[in-house]
Amino acid sequence: MKFLTVIGARPQFIKAAPVSRELRKLHTEIYVHTGQHYDKNMSDIFFDELNIPKPDYHLNVGSSTHGKQTANMLEGIEQIIFDEKPDYLLVYGDTNSTIAGAMAAAKLHIPVIHIEAGLRSFNKRMPEEINRIMTDHISEYLFCPTDTAVQNLKNENVTRNVFNVGDVMYDAVLYNRNLSKEKSTILTDHRLEKGEYYLITVHRAENTDDPANIKNIIEAFSKIEGKKVWPIHPRTRNILSGMGLDLSLVPDLQVIDPVGYLDILSLVSNAKKIITDSGGMQKEAYFLEIPCVTLREQTEWVETLEDEANILTGTDVGKILEAIQKDVRPSYKDYFGDGQASAKIVQHFNKEV
Repeated sequence: MKFLTVIGARPQFIKAAPVSRELRKLHTEIYVHTGQHYDKNMSDIFFDELNIPKPDYHLNVGSSTHGKQTANMLEGIEQIIFDEKPDYLLVYGDTNSTIAGAMAAAKLHIPVIHIEAGLRSFNKRMPEEINRIMTDHISEYLFCPTDTAVQNLKNENVTRNVFNVGDVMYDAVLYNRNLSKEKSTILTDHRLEKGEYYLITVHRAENTDDPANIKNIIEAFSKIEGKKVWPIHPRTRNILSGMGLDLSLVPDLQVIDPVGYLDILSLVSNAKKIITDSGGMQKEAYFLEIPCVTLREQTEWVETLEDEANILTGTDVGKILEAIQKDVRPSYKDYFGDGQASAKIVQHFNKEV
C-alpha cells in the first residue's frame, strides 16, 4: 500500500518517526513537508536526529496568515495526490498542515488517517481546535491517544474506525530518551545542572499575539527566582522584538536558539519544572515525570492534570507564581498507552498487503 504522509511542524516530525519505522517495513510511504516550520533548528535537525527519511516533496510555504498558508498547502498537496495516487493520506495532530492534507485528500476521495484524533480543548478561539475538529470529521481512520479522546469523538457521533492505540509521542520518548543521555551535550554547553533551572517554551498565538498576555507572562518570568532557560521560537522572538520587550531585563533568564529533539529531552528530563503553552511539552513533561505549569486556561491533555502534575494558570501572574511554588512529584500512569502505539496503528493496514 502507498501512504502519503503530510507533516510540517516540529511535533509532527517527532510523532512521524516511530510510525514511519513501522510503516516502511511493509508499505511505501511518501513524505510531504509543507514547510510550516522552516527554520533549520525547527525542521532539518529533527530529520537528522530522528532518522526520519528526507521529504520526497517540500512545499516551502513558510509563515503567513492562516488562510494564505493553508491555501498554499492545499494547492501543493492536491497536485502531489494527483501525481502519486496514494491509497491513504496520513496526518498528525492539529496544525494547518493537518487540515490542509485532510481536506485535499477527502475531496479527492482518498481515505484520511488521523493520528492523535479526538483531542478537544473546547476553546474554538484556538486555531488548533478548529483544525482538529474538522480533521476528525473528514477522516476515515481515527487513532486516539487516550480513552478521553475516544469519548470526545463519541460525543460528536464519530464512532466508525475509532481506535485507542496510545500516544505515538510516548513511543518517541521511550525510544529516544537513552539516546538523549548518550548524545546530548546541551547541559554542559549551557552550564546547567539537573533540577536547578526552569525550562520555558511559549509560542501559541493566543499568548504571543495578545500584548496583555505576553506582557503578563514576561512579568511572571521576572518574578520567578532561579535560573530559567528559554529555547525561543523564531516567531516569538520576532513578536517580542516588535513589542519592544527586552528579555535581557528578566533576571537569570538564558535565551537560546531552538534545539533538536535529543536536546529537548535532556532539558525536560533535567529541569526543575516546565513552564509552557505547548501541548507536546505538557506530555513530554508528564512522560518524564517533571512538574509542568501550563500558560493556558484549558488543555486537550486532561490526563496530565491529575495530582497537579500539570497546573493550568492562564497568563495570570499570581496563578503562575503560585503554581511555581507548589511541591509536585509527578508519576506516570498509563493513560497514554504502553509505548507500542505505532505498531498498533500499522497493524490495521498490514492485513491489506
